[in-house]
Amino acid sequence: MSGNETSGHAGGALLARLAGLRARVADLVERRSADDPTASDPLRGLYVTPETARRLAAQPPTTGTDAPYPVERSPETASLGAADEGAPDRAAALAARFRLSALDLHILLAALAPDVDRGFEPLYGYLNDDVGRRRATVALTLDLAGTGPYAPAARARFHPAAPLLSGGLLVIEDEDRPLPGRALRVPERVVAHLLGDDGLDPELSGGEVELLLPGEGSGGPAGSDAGAGGEPFAERLAALAAARPVAVHLRERRPGTAAEPVTEGLRRAGLPVLRYRPEGRPEDGAGLAGALLREARLRGAAVVVGPLPERPEGLVRALAGGDVPVAFFGSEPYDPGWAPDSGLFALDAPDGGAAADEAWSAELGSLDAGFDLGAAVAPYRLGAAQIRRAARAATALAAFDGTPVTAAHVQHSARQQSAPLLDRHARRVRPAVGFDGLVLPSEPLSLLHELVQRARHREKVLGEWRLRTGGGRGRGVVALFAGESGTGKTLSAEVVAGELGLDLYVVELSAVVDKYIGETEKNLEKIFSEADRTDAVLLFDEADAVFGKRSEVKSSHDRYANLESAYLLQRLEAFDGIAVLTTNLRANIDDAFTRRLDLVVDFPFPDVEQRIALWRSCLAATPCAPDLGLDVCAKEFELAGGAIRSAAVTAGYLAAGRGGPVTAEDVRAGARREYRKMGRLVPDASPLWD
Repeated sequence: MSGNETSGHAGGALLARLAGLRARVADLVERRSADDPTASDPLRGLYVTPETARRLAAQPPTTGTDAPYPVERSPETASLGAADEGAPDRAAALAARFRLSALDLHILLAALAPDVDRGFEPLYGYLNDDVGRRRATVALTLDLAGTGPYAPAARARFHPAAPLLSGGLLVIEDEDRPLPGRALRVPERVVAHLLGDDGLDPELSGGEVELLLPGEGSGGPAGSDAGAGGEPFAERLAALAAARPVAVHLRERRPGTAAEPVTEGLRRAGLPVLRYRPEGRPEDGAGLAGALLREARLRGAAVVVGPLPERPEGLVRALAGGDVPVAFFGSEPYDPGWAPDSGLFALDAPDGGAAADEAWSAELGSLDAGFDLGAAVAPYRLGAAQIRRAARAATALAAFDGTPVTAAHVQHSARQQSAPLLDRHARRVRPAVGFDGLVLPSEPLSLLHELVQRARHREKVLGEWRLRTGGGRGRGVVALFAGESGTGKTLSAEVVAGELGLDLYVVELSAVVDKYIGETEKNLEKIFSEADRTDAVLLFDEADAVFGKRSEVKSSHDRYANLESAYLLQRLEAFDGIAVLTTNLRANIDDAFTRRLDLVVDFPFPDVEQRIALWRSCLAATPCAPDLGLDVCAKEFELAGGAIRSAAVTAGYLAAGRGGPVTAEDVRAGARREYRKMGRLVPDASPLWD
C-alpha cells in the first residue's frame, strides 16, 4: 500500500470521527437557538444568525473527493465519532499510547476540528458568542461532552500533568482569561499524524534528530541472524526495550561502539528509532525533549540520545521515566542525581572488539584481496556501524581509482571513521616512510617490529586472553625511544604509524605546558582522552620535559611539579591508545614511568657501516657522480642519521645550483656544514678529495 493510500484511509477515519462531533455541534446549536431570546438579533454572534448556524451545522462538508463523509446520528457516533470500517483509526491508537480517557479524546477532537474542517469555525464563533473566537474553548468542549467547567473531574483534564498537556497534544491559550474561556489548540504535528502524515515533526528537523525506520538497512527483522554488527549485548538490550519501556545510560569508552549497534538492534526488533545528538546545542539539549517524546509516542518509537552535553541533567530528567524506551550514551559516568526517580539504570558498554574481525570479514571477506585484511584493520577499534561505513567508503574509493580494494583503501577509510580532534595540541604527520627506509642495528629494529605486533594484537592478548592486569589498567601500548639527537627516534615513530596505517600526532609541548597550576594536566587530559577514543599514534617528543623525575620537595614549585608527574603516572595506567615517548637523556625519565612502558628502544649512534648505508639511503633518488667516496666520508665525519640527511640536502642544493649531479665535493661540503653547526672541528682536506 502506498503512502498516499495509507494517508487517505487514516484521514477518513479522523473525518468520520469529526462527523460525529458535527452532529453534537448541530444539536447544541439547535438547543441554544431555540431558547435564545436574541436569536433574531442580526448581530448575534457578530453576524452569525441562528439560521446560518443551523444551515452550517446541517451541511455535510466534503473530504476532497466526490463523496462527502457520512454523518451518523447514532448515539455512538454522537459521542466520540466512529471511524470508517476498515480504515486505520489513528485516534484510537493515539488514545492508547497516551493513555487518554474518552473525555480526553473528545476534548482533543473538539480542539482540532477547525484545523481539519473550516465549517467548524463559524459554528464555534456562534457558540462562543464571538465570531472572532473560532477555536474551541474549555467551556465549549465540556458543553459538547455533556458536562461543564464546574465539574472537578472535567477541569482536571486540563491540568498540566494530565495526559493531554503533559503529552504535548494540547495547548491552552489566552493565559489572561479564566479557564472556561481559554482557547484550545492542537499542535499541527498531532493533526498531521491523525490525518496519516508520517513526516518528522518540523521542530525536530534542525539536523540534531534523525528518524530511522525499522528494517532500513538494519540487517533483517527481529529474530533473524544479526549479520554484520550483530552484537549480543545490543540485541539483549533491544529485546528488553521492545518488551517494555526502559531507560538506560550506557557509558562508551569509544564513540559509536555501543550507540549504533543498539540503534540497529532496536530497528531489528521492529521499533522506529529517533536518534538525537544534542552535543552541538548551546544549551543542555532539553529544549526539544517535549517534541521528541511526543514524536516517539505518536510513532511507538524508541529514543537514542548521545553523546550527552556537558550538563545533561535537564535532558535526562525530561526524557527518562516516560513510557517510551530511551537509551542515553556518553563517555562520562552516570550520575544518579540526573534523574533519581526515573528508574533509569546504568551499564558500561562493551568495547565490541571481539566482533570487529567478524564484521570486517562480513563486509569485505568476499573480496579477492591481495592483502591480509586482518592485519590491515587490526589497529582500528571501530564499532560495527563504523566498520560498515568504512567498508563502503573503501569500495567506493577503489572504484574511483579503478583498482581492486587494497589495504591502503581500507586503512584510509578506517582513519576517516576515527579521525581524532588533536590538531589544537598536536601536529599531524602523514607517514611516508616504511621499514625499508630505516637504517638501524638488528636489536632496535626487532623491537620496532614487536611494537607493531603489540599494537595489532592488543585486543586479542589483553581482551580475549585476559592478560591485562587489574587496577583499571587500559589496553594502551606505550614505548620509549631513547638515544642521541638524530639517531632516528622520530623517524621510527613515523615508520611504526605507517606500518599500522595510522596517522602520527606529534604533541607540541609549547601548547601543553602552562605556567598556571593545573592547566598542564588539563591540556594533557584532553590529548589522552581523545587518543583513547580514536586510532592514531601519539608522539611525545623530548618527553623528559613532562615525564621527568620527581624531586625532593623544597619549594611550592617542586610540589606542583611532582603532582603533575603523579597525574601522568596514573593516566598512563588507564591509557588505551598508542603512544611513543622520545628522549635524548634516558636517565632523566622517572623510573616509575619506565615500569609502565611496554618497550624501551635504545637508538645507538650509527657506526661506519650504518653511516655509509644512511648516506646511500638519503641520496638514493638523487642524480650523483660515479664516485662519491661515501665510505671515506662516513669514516671521516661521525654524523648521526639526522645530520647525514641534512648534509645530503645541502649537497643536493649545491648540485642543483650548479646544474649538475651531486659530486664528492658536494657531499663533503654538506658534511663540513653539519660539523660546523655542531661546533666541532672540521677535518682538514684529504688528498682523496682532490
